[in-house]
Amino acid sequence: MRVRILGAGIVGLSVADELIRRGHEVTVVDPAPGSGASYAAAGMLSPAGEAWYGEESLTRLCLSSLALWPGFADRLGVPVHTRGTLLVGVDAGDVQQVERQLAVLDLAGVSYERLLRRELLAREPGLGRVAGGAFLAEDHSVDPRAVVAALLARVGDRAGLDTPPPSGSMVEPGERQRAGVETNTAADVTVIATGAHLPAPYSSLIRRVRGDVVRVRTQERVERTVRAWAHGEQIYVVPRIDSDEVVIGATTEERDGPLLPTVEGVWRLLDSARRVVPALDRASVVEATSRDRPGTADNLPLVGPTHEPGVVLAAGAYRNGVLLAPLIARLVADHVETGSVEPAVDPRRFRMKEDG
Repeated sequence: MRVRILGAGIVGLSVADELIRRGHEVTVVDPAPGSGASYAAAGMLSPAGEAWYGEESLTRLCLSSLALWPGFADRLGVPVHTRGTLLVGVDAGDVQQVERQLAVLDLAGVSYERLLRRELLAREPGLGRVAGGAFLAEDHSVDPRAVVAALLARVGDRAGLDTPPPSGSMVEPGERQRAGVETNTAADVTVIATGAHLPAPYSSLIRRVRGDVVRVRTQERVERTVRAWAHGEQIYVVPRIDSDEVVIGATTEERDGPLLPTVEGVWRLLDSARRVVPALDRASVVEATSRDRPGTADNLPLVGPTHEPGVVLAAGAYRNGVLLAPLIARLVADHVETGSVEPAVDPRRFRMKEDG
């Protein structure tokens, strides 16, 4: 099959890699590969940490994709941080939020280890005054920028894609869409993987959810990913396995405007992070980034056929784009080859509104 893929973020590139591995002829179109949400993402592979009430199908898909990650990472030659994740509450009210999360995991049959304060400090000595939490042994992390770079190295030339190193600069979403739509490459199938900015007539299926993320460097070692509630604020602190970088995120706002972090957003992240890991007071801020996540009405991705013959969506992964990338790639490739569709993520479950 001749397949054209619009979008070279982690999802689009993963789809390209899977299709090329299966012997298909692939062309990828993106004027700024790897510069969208993949560039800002913290890279948590965290089905348990993301599980919530009413999202059983999403949890199932996330667990299935997590099982694909060891082979996927090995193929790409990128390391996975496998020391697990701490789920932490700073005060008594925050611990109640942790308990709600654990109740969801009980319903989903996902294992965890409940920890007292001293046990949390034994796992992560740099934690501050925390009240309680749990250990999620199977929730890992990866550096999405390293994953994108590895995918570009694998598929770039074979997919006809220029492969400059991903950078902080990005093409405006409208330019990204037009570049894909106006490329008149003969193809049997077109896969749309343009993140939070789908072209017409599919844009109404996505809601853009802005997130600010801060990267710091610290000499104080953070051993594990920490997902915390700090006086009602949700925060995550994700260490990079092979450097002194720590990623702090992320705000959640449904707002438009330039893709620039706000003072309030950055302040909230840093203030909450230093409450959870006090040594971050001495860290150096090296980057603040803002990108739009591609959300859907039910928080499930859009993966599969549309009403247009030969047009397939690989979009709407919201907070789980990195985690779900290998599964989305497999689902798209299976559909291209056999017509199979995973009902939970079939884009046709939604009726599109008129664009404009």
